[in-house]
Amino acid sequence: LLELLTLRQDVRPGLPMVRRVKEAIQKEEKQKEANEKNRQKSIKEEEKERRDLVLKSALGNENKGFALLQKMGYKSGQALGKSGEGIVEPIPLNIKTGLSGLGHEELKKRKAEEKLENYRQKLHMKKQANEQAADQFRVRFKNKQEERKMEGDLRKSQRACQQLDMQKDIDVPKETWYWLEPEEEEKNEDKEDECITSDLSVSEKLHILTTYLREEHFYCIWCGTTYEDSEDLSSNCPGNSAADHD
Repeated sequence: LLELLTLRQDVRPGLPMVRRVKEAIQKEEKQKEANEKNRQKSIKEEEKERRDLVLKSALGNENKGFALLQKMGYKSGQALGKSGEGIVEPIPLNIKTGLSGLGHEELKKRKAEEKLENYRQKLHMKKQANEQAADQFRVRFKNKQEERKMEGDLRKSQRACQQLDMQKDIDVPKETWYWLEPEEEEKNEDKEDECITSDLSVSEKLHILTTYLREEHFYCIWCGTTYEDSEDLSSNCPGNSAADHD
């Protein structure tokens, strides 16, 4: 009989170990359940459970306030007020669970709002600074373009002045800068003329030279036309400055 029992026993490798592991896990789970049942709840947990239970349950006739409302015609589920415009659900109860003093949450909220406002002000100031820098760049770029345009008009006027003067057998310009300077400048230049020339801006030179061309040669640099006389120039020329010709 003993030999028969031995033969019937499962001899698969590792099976006893698996059974022992399963038994140990089951035993551990049962122990956890027993510990949870035997564990005493804290005072806060008990208060929370009682509070949640009361808040979830509707008021009964034993509540004096609810009884007074019923005497005035109120029915459960209706909104408060004579016309039913009031609230239906009671005002929620907010329980303070932290250890911080009264007003601490308001202080934190106010500091957070101040921090956010400071951040917004910094962004606004940065945006204004960027816009101001962009405006300054546009102004400088526009002034640079206008300056380059005036320099081009001045060179054009100097070239025309030189040609018209030479046609009248004028070998020396009225002012040294009335004509285009040669590529290789002479070493011995009149220092007084240099000082006078350097004191004039491009716009001043252009204005002076334009006046000279109109009065001396009846020529308008922007029209590109030589008129017969001053009367012909004044009557047929569109204007007397670059702005009038634009």
